[in-house]
Amino acid sequence: MRWLAVVLLLATPAAAVPVVPNFRTGTMTSRTESTTQMTEQIRSVNYATGYTYSASGTNVQHSGSSIVPGASETQTQTIDGVTSSWTGLELQNKPNWSIVNPGGSFSFVEHYSGPGLEAVTEITRTTVVESVTDTVSVFGP
Repeated sequence: MRWLAVVLLLATPAAAVPVVPNFRTGTMTSRTESTTQMTEQIRSVNYATGYTYSASGTNVQHSGSSIVPGASETQTQTIDGVTSSWTGLELQNKPNWSIVNPGGSFSFVEHYSGPGLEAVTEITRTTVVESVTDTVSVFGP
């Protein structure tokens, strides 16, 4: 009986069965969605590094003296832990102005702009980016 089993095994040819997919055509789809949110904070601090003094008018004259550039009282400003200091003109020593023809019309404009903090600009903006990717794969025989 054993002998018969060995003979049967030797007499039967062995054959491999190929692996073949069960389809001939098809499609595959995928979708990817993402959202990104970014918040930016921008701060700009502007300083005047000098000073300007001007005076103009009609029917006026000054005493002949000029403003003496020198150290006036030092001023300081602190923003977010950063301290800045500056000195301007000695305004107590500015020239005196008087009318040339009393009773006549006159105009007079005096302007002083000293050094220091001019402006602080803060911008906060949020940007949202949404992305959608659709992929379709088509395959066939």
